[in-house]
Amino acid sequence: MADDELKKNVTKTGTATIGLVCKDGLIMAADKRISLGDTHIISHKKADKVFKLIDNIVVTIAGNASDAQYVLKLARAELKLKEIRTKMQPTVKEAASLFASILYGHIRQFSTIIAMSHFLVGGKDNTGFKLFEATPDGCIFEHKNYVTSGAFGSMFIWTLLKEEWREDMTIAEGKELVIKVLKSAIEFDSSVGDPLNIVIIDKNGAGEIEEYAIPSEDTKQKSKK
Repeated sequence: MADDELKKNVTKTGTATIGLVCKDGLIMAADKRISLGDTHIISHKKADKVFKLIDNIVVTIAGNASDAQYVLKLARAELKLKEIRTKMQPTVKEAASLFASILYGHIRQFSTIIAMSHFLVGGKDNTGFKLFEATPDGCIFEHKNYVTSGAFGSMFIWTLLKEEWREDMTIAEGKELVIKVLKSAIEFDSSVGDPLNIVIIDKNGAGEIEEYAIPSEDTKQKSKK
């Protein structure tokens, strides 16, 4: 298969995902749009990119959709086995390290299609609230403030986060900021689109994954009348 034809037949997430640290928890979020190859043709508008690994750990996905889904399934199974064997919940760092190890192995295996996926892993364990990034080449990084992954739209996310994130930000304030920056990404990048998935991780663990639809300008105008 020629390179151009291959690109057209690979479904991947255009994606803007975010993990945000607040003084009283974490927020993990992502858009739900999937594009086809590098064409920005939309292949799915309701794809889930935010998942609970276990009760206290959440992960977001970006990259080639098939690779991301496969790595997610594999990591879930490994973490469940570890929990059964040790009778202890894995820590956030252990979960992130597992994702990084899987990615490291996959990208070094020969394939006509390069495995390419990117994960943000956030949660609460006995060491507190933790946020990690597992990159496509198998690296792992801890973030004390925020981190994003995804397409061109993430550039705008970084700019806004740098200007508006505060160390003393509450979860409520953080959620408002997450919605604001993802809306900015949507406005500038056609491969990123609403609705959004947002999940809050607080002292009780990870809450339910919420779907949030960004109000259109028409809706805003009607609400003002």
